[in-house]
Amino acid sequence: MSIELRNVAKQFGAVIAVRGVSFSIGHGELVALLGPSGGGKTTVLRMIAGLEMPSSGDIFIQNQRVNDVSVRHRNIGFVFQSYALFKTMTVFKNIAFGLKIKKWAKSDIDFRVAELMNLLELNGLEKRYPHQLSGGQRQRVAIARALASKPSVLLLDEPFGAVDAKIRQELREWLVRLHHDLNVTTLFVTHDQEEAMEVADRIVIIAKGTLEQIGTPREVYEQPSNEYVARFIGVMNVLEANVTSGIARVGEMEFPTSSALDGPARIGFRPYDVQVSTDLACYRYRAVIKHTFFLGIMLRLELEMNSGLVIRTRMTKEEYSQLGLDDGKEVSLQIRKYRVLASQSGPLSSEVAYTYQMPPTIAEGI
Repeated sequence: MSIELRNVAKQFGAVIAVRGVSFSIGHGELVALLGPSGGGKTTVLRMIAGLEMPSSGDIFIQNQRVNDVSVRHRNIGFVFQSYALFKTMTVFKNIAFGLKIKKWAKSDIDFRVAELMNLLELNGLEKRYPHQLSGGQRQRVAIARALASKPSVLLLDEPFGAVDAKIRQELREWLVRLHHDLNVTTLFVTHDQEEAMEVADRIVIIAKGTLEQIGTPREVYEQPSNEYVARFIGVMNVLEANVTSGIARVGEMEFPTSSALDGPARIGFRPYDVQVSTDLACYRYRAVIKHTFFLGIMLRLELEMNSGLVIRTRMTKEEYSQLGLDDGKEVSLQIRKYRVLASQSGPLSSEVAYTYQMPPTIAEGI
């Protein structure tokens, strides 16, 4: 393994920032450390880099325990959220800085910097200063500097947070291409779910210092391990229900559940699991389109039922047009698939946080 954390914790005074986190990253993986602001993800990254020491637990890099190894000797490339470029140095000197500290020969420095300038599409910018660069160019210079000494691991703290949406999208695509070319183990911190889903091979989700789930983007989206992950990744309808005789009821809606459940519960389902038809006899329930939000190629609809319950669904522009939908139009709807997120006894384990499929006679309106 390139990186491994074993029951790592970090405490600042009375504040516990990280609580017994364990995970591993294989050689050449591109992994996102995802979570809300203040959740502990940057603290984890800084401990791996050696900028913070763990209060307990062990950190391994390339199968070597590095708890007592200095930052300088961990062979880590680190890119700060602020880039931390030297304002009085040119692009060339910024990239070469670490190599000079390590006393590389001038010819080797010149060759390595030229190699990185070409790889990171920075040719022609050698003599410019940071203030003469765009946000995207500054980010690439910071990554070039981190890669200069050929680190075994690349760590990035919110790498795209300081640029606008268009540049951020371009940098995401660029990072994936760069990682494919270099195959260097990369861990990046982000609070942007879309960014993690689009870029990473796997996602490590941390909240309140606790590891919530590790998995591929598809796994954490389609098979969340608990209610927090289900709510945090993507969009989810969450309904407060009451279960009696194996049926969870909320408003006019009913959801078959385990007979073992009884009392308050929460039902969750993704917007794409809401089926809509203009044929009012097609599906079991009826609602009125309260509002339509334009999201580019997708549309988000809010459907209001007779009880006042609001359900969110999504569809493409083509689907919306073909169905002839518009605000104020009455439709029939059905929930294709849903999940019991929690009951009165607390969050359910992954073994019983099951997904129900509506019977065909209901789900298909037969």
